[in-house]
Amino acid sequence: MDMYLVGGAVRDKKLGRTGGDRDHVVVGATPEEMQRLGYRPVGKDFPVFLHPETHEEYALARTERKAGHGYRGFVVHAAPDVSLEQDLGRRDLTINAIAEAADGRLIDPYGGLADLENRVLRHVSAAFVEDPVRLLRLARFAARFASYGFSIAPETMAMLQDMVRAGEIDHLVPERVWTETRKALAEPAPSVFLQVLREAGALAVLFPEVDALYGVPQRAESHPEIDAGRHLELALDMAARLRPGDDLVAYAVLGHDLGKAMTPPGLWPRHPGHGEQGVAAVQAMSKRLRVPLAHASLAAIVCRDHLLAHQAPQLPASTVLQLLTRLDALKRPERLESFLAACEADFRGRQGWQDRAYPSAGWLRQACRAAAAISARDLVLDGLSGTAIGTALAEARQQAITALTMD
Repeated sequence: MDMYLVGGAVRDKKLGRTGGDRDHVVVGATPEEMQRLGYRPVGKDFPVFLHPETHEEYALARTERKAGHGYRGFVVHAAPDVSLEQDLGRRDLTINAIAEAADGRLIDPYGGLADLENRVLRHVSAAFVEDPVRLLRLARFAARFASYGFSIAPETMAMLQDMVRAGEIDHLVPERVWTETRKALAEPAPSVFLQVLREAGALAVLFPEVDALYGVPQRAESHPEIDAGRHLELALDMAARLRPGDDLVAYAVLGHDLGKAMTPPGLWPRHPGHGEQGVAAVQAMSKRLRVPLAHASLAAIVCRDHLLAHQAPQLPASTVLQLLTRLDALKRPERLESFLAACEADFRGRQGWQDRAYPSAGWLRQACRAAAAISARDLVLDGLSGTAIGTALAEARQQAITALTMD
């Protein structure tokens, strides 16, 4: 048998990137031979094994044949007679279809090295269209490698558009859409993920609430970029800058302005009440994608209250305390930090505003500490009981916030 390092490990080594998984393909072996050598089987849909010492993945060379809709509609053939070139040929992009032999020799039957050199994301074969998840993966790779100067080959973009028109992405299950979206939101340039989906026509299908923001104008004095969709892109990239790899914050940013798409055109470029209006859209998107509860709840509160965060130092103490209570910030300061990061990304995610200060964040942290310093236990020791404790606690905390405002 022959073993080769394949996929992202080879690609990233050529790009000078470190980290990530190391996957291998094994040519000329059977499952029984792998187990005799001590490899532990873990694959469900096709033969995959873990190395007995390194625990890296080793998959038997295989081919795939389309036999139905969606990403599960494949018949897999893994056998000793499957060649390395056949295995590489079933992969999505040429830059992911390069193998490295044990002696360091590179096997590149589909031009991946040239595409790495020219910074091109290109499909390996026409079989790309058979798996709708690949559209999302390609958009995610575009978001990851945007800073390297990669662009999508025109013929590959045309293929994506054909996939959408053919209805292939309609067969994507919510869990797979969320898995790829979550990874894309953690990439350095999540805006590119949206741009690729939109150019392919997939954004309107998978994220209609987000797609509806494009073409919606905002007031130029507060949003020099004008277009609400463009603002969302800037805010997402700012979130990636403020909290690298944090998909929780990024998802909250993704949904923060959905209410602007609901503003009657007669009110444009103003969007009164867009925070409250957008909550239902955020909740609908979260339910459809089956996102984790932590993501769904933070996104809803960021949508509703991000404008309050921007105005916090000028708000009544009672309103500030209500905001902190909704966030459960006095008990969960990490939740406040995620909320503030999303709000700062919204504030600074505007054309020309990228380097502006966001004093509201520091002020709300101080307000939270001041309110949290006052406990119900102190009031009990003062002789209060029952509902009087809650009333007095709220009043004392508001006074602490007011005093902070006066400083």
